[in-house]
Amino acid sequence: MAWSVAKSLCTPVIDMSRVRARSPLAVGIGCVSLAGSSLWFSISSPSRLKPFASLSISADTCKKEAVQTEKAPAALGPYSQAIKANNMVFVSGVLGLIPETGKFISDSVEEQTEQVLKNMGEILKASGASYSSVVKTTIMLVDLQDFKKVNEIYAKYFPSPAPARSTYQVAALPLGARIEIECIAAL
Repeated sequence: MAWSVAKSLCTPVIDMSRVRARSPLAVGIGCVSLAGSSLWFSISSPSRLKPFASLSISADTCKKEAVQTEKAPAALGPYSQAIKANNMVFVSGVLGLIPETGKFISDSVEEQTEQVLKNMGEILKASGASYSSVVKTTIMLVDLQDFKKVNEIYAKYFPSPAPARSTYQVAALPLGARIEIECIAAL
């Protein structure tokens, strides 16, 4: 695929397949910025000033930082409790574990849900975010029959407008948990 990125400035066509072949990582993490009203894909009258786009690759805007707090359970594997990147916080799936003991608060989905949301709040706080800045959550339940019970508890934590959300029934969760919740928040 070849893109003409700045015809009005008489710059050459960039063959993106060659760029990807030479530096796939740089293109994979790069950021694109557009200038002008649209990309110009055809060659027409050379006397007309055409809109243009610029392609810039910058690692600075794609920095990420791990978030870690002792007030929430440690990650159970090779992942972070959360990652801050580009003014967003991506919180890993949180379980209803007591941070000090690493054990579930109980076998009850209600008590696990409450503990999950408390743990998530501590991770959000450590990242500089809060429940009100959460834009998306994903809930994983071992039994979808628990949906109503979880909703009653969940509603106490998220002010209106509530974040976008997906809820799934899964075959199993780590350590035999009944519920796991992950979220994305804006900073």
